[in-house]
Amino acid sequence: MHAPDAPAPDALRAPVLAWFDAHARDLPWRSADRTPWGVLVSEVMLQQTPVARVEPAWRAWMARWPGPADLAAAPTGDVLRAWDRLGYPRRALRLQECARAVVERHGGDLPADEAQLRALPGVGAYTAAAVLAFAFGRRSVVLDTNVRRVLARTVAGEALPAPAQTVAETRLAASYVPDDDATAARWAAASMELGALVCTARSPRCDACPVRELCRWVAAGRPGDVHAHRRRTQPFTGTDRQVRGRVMALLREALGPVPASAVDAVWPDAAQLVRCVDALVADGLVVRVPAASVDDAPTYRLPH
Repeated sequence: MHAPDAPAPDALRAPVLAWFDAHARDLPWRSADRTPWGVLVSEVMLQQTPVARVEPAWRAWMARWPGPADLAAAPTGDVLRAWDRLGYPRRALRLQECARAVVERHGGDLPADEAQLRALPGVGAYTAAAVLAFAFGRRSVVLDTNVRRVLARTVAGEALPAPAQTVAETRLAASYVPDDDATAARWAAASMELGALVCTARSPRCDACPVRELCRWVAAGRPGDVHAHRRRTQPFTGTDRQVRGRVMALLREALGPVPASAVDAVWPDAAQLVRCVDALVADGLVVRVPAASVDDAPTYRLPH
C-alpha cells in the first residue's frame, strides 16, 4: 500500500489552528495579563509534571513571588517548601538562580532574545523557544514531547518520535512553523495542545482529531512504535528518586533542623539512603549541619 505524502505545512496548520481556537484550555499563563516571567515559571513547572498539579502551584507561587526580584530575594528554604510535591526540586533551585541572573544581568526584566534566554541558569533550548513564543509572541521552533508526537504521526507516519531529538527532526519542525511571528506563536501553542488533549501517547483520540484525514500514521493503519526497543522505563518504587522525595518531604514539613535519626528512619536501605542524602547535599537541596560534639549526630535542614 502506497503511503500518502506528508501534508503540506499550510494544509496541516489551518485545521489545527481552527481547532485550537475552539478547544484551547483556559490556563492562567495564557491569559491576557500574563507576564513573561510567569510564562517562564509555568514552563519550568510543567517539565515532567502534569497541568492539573501545576496550575494551583503556579497560582500560589506567582501570588507570592510575582517577579524575578521577588523570587531572587526569597529564602531558599521557603522556595523549596513552596515547590512542595511538584517533583525534581532542583528545578526550584535553578528557577531561583535564574531569577537572580535576570535581576543582575537584565535589571529584573526577562529578555526577549533567544540567546540571552538560553544563557540564563536552567533555561535550555526548549524553554527559551517556548518563552519567546508564549511570552513575547515571537517566531521560534517550540518542540516538546507533544509537538514531536503530533509531527511524528501526521508527517512522518510513526507512532511515536525517537527517544532522542535529532537535527533532522528539528529541521522538519521548523519547516512547519509559519513565517510571521503571531501565527508562529499560535501554531506552537496549538500543536502542543493537540498533542496534550487529542494526539496523546497511549490513547490517541483520532476520531476527534482535526487532521485525521491528513495523518500518515492513521493512513498506514496506526502501526506500532518502531522505537520501542530503544526506550527505557523505570518504575518509581524503590528508586533513588523516591528516597530523595521522602527526605525532602521530611525536611519541608519540619519546623527546624532534623536529627540524623529521623532521616535514617525514612528508608530501610541504609546504603541507598546515605547515597541519596549525600546527593541532595551536593545538589544544594539539603544542608548537613555538623555535630556540635563527638557524642552528637549531625542534623539536616533546607537551605536558608
